[in-house]
Amino acid sequence: MTRGAILSGLGTWLPPQVVTNDMLSSELDTSDEWIRTRTGIGRRHIASPGMSTGHLATEAARRALKSAGTDRVDVVIVATSTPDRPCPATAPVVASALGLTGTGAFDVAAVCTGFVYALATAAGLITGQVADSALVIGADTFSTILDPRDRTTRVIFGDGAGAVVLRAGDRAEEGALRGFDLGSDGTGVDLITVPGGGSEQRLSGTEAAPGDQYFHMDGPQVFTRAVRYMTGSVRKVLDAAALAPEDLAHLVPHQANVRILDTCARELGLPAERVVKNIDRVGNTVAASIPLALAAGAADGRLRAGDPVVLTGFGGGLTWGSALLTWPGGLTVIDG
Repeated sequence: MTRGAILSGLGTWLPPQVVTNDMLSSELDTSDEWIRTRTGIGRRHIASPGMSTGHLATEAARRALKSAGTDRVDVVIVATSTPDRPCPATAPVVASALGLTGTGAFDVAAVCTGFVYALATAAGLITGQVADSALVIGADTFSTILDPRDRTTRVIFGDGAGAVVLRAGDRAEEGALRGFDLGSDGTGVDLITVPGGGSEQRLSGTEAAPGDQYFHMDGPQVFTRAVRYMTGSVRKVLDAAALAPEDLAHLVPHQANVRILDTCARELGLPAERVVKNIDRVGNTVAASIPLALAAGAADGRLRAGDPVVLTGFGGGLTWGSALLTWPGGLTVIDG
């Protein structure tokens, strides 16, 4: 037996409050048609006052543990760029809320690629025999860092959380994570960023400029680089497994923008039906995006036992990454 990390549970949670395009149109200079044409988004979920990223992460994690039929794991990893506090990490609080006080717990910050980075970290801990099981959570509340007057960002992002449970097993069995590709380019740090509030700004000796506490993104540059890096990463992880794009049953990409998803599919030569999309219903949920899309693909029967599936993401840093797995049989997804 070759030790591997096996996907054994999947759960999601979306805050109840829904914001439709028409609701945004009453506040901003936009319309349902404008938003759908440019992003493919029709609605998104927004965290209500009194909630936090940790709250969303905990709810998704409970469902993932139930899906896996367990209440214990050896490590908890939360992928987020909107932690409950700048310090400490959100993961220990989530672990305690789950009754896992004493379990190793830490955060991973790679923005929209965060879930893939956290998944690779957890798989490494399992294959390296540091842990026999792991809970990996992607959770973000980007609504808390968006400029309420900026239609270019407010229409895109939603809040949510998704989580998976990994266990040690045989790398040849269904559900096994078979390979990863990770990359970064710090020269693009200003393309996806919150400029103010960190040590760089505080140690500059100047106050943050108006609006620097909000999320900023260079849309055209992000589009170009997202397509380039995600498609390149998918090819690398497939090449390492001696597979070609046509061998893929499904691609589950970060739900950034429907135009990015469609362009990636064309670049890889994949028919549209092989690309899992749920962006129309939830928007861009950052680190939660990929597990939420996995749940959507499983719920409608597209992801089937034994299927080779690739997850891929691109986010701030710049960061990007992909993961290849064989879809497990008998997995019951628990949504919330």
